[in-house]
Amino acid sequence: MGCSLVLRKKDTVTTSKKKTSLQKAKLLAYAAKNKKAIAPVVLDMQEHSGIADYFVIASGRSDIQVRAMVQEIERVCVEEKIKIEHTEGLGLWVWVLIDLGDVIVHMFTDKERQYYGLERLWKECKRVNLPKL
Repeated sequence: MGCSLVLRKKDTVTTSKKKTSLQKAKLLAYAAKNKKAIAPVVLDMQEHSGIADYFVIASGRSDIQVRAMVQEIERVCVEEKIKIEHTEGLGLWVWVLIDLGDVIVHMFTDKERQYYGLERLWKECKRVNLPKL
């Protein structure tokens, strides 16, 4: 039994077997937002990097909140049959990287997000519109 996450009234992420990179990025940004993520952002990396198609970046006020966001993302990945290739930063919970191959998720504490400034480093990348819940 799958569920679809409502992005806005007429726009939903489908629960088809094979999601596009953009659908995965949006789905995981909203999964983080469901755990009160601060300012989730999806960056379109396709024209600027061979690392991934999209970065999902969000932060939490504490390591406990980052852990909750990561656990929600992992739960959604299992539910939606999205394969996680690799994860880094578990245990410290200040910067957790979840590599899905075509999408890389960065979950930070707010302090670490400001320090590393991925949005500044990749400022030439387009931001994907994420309608408010």
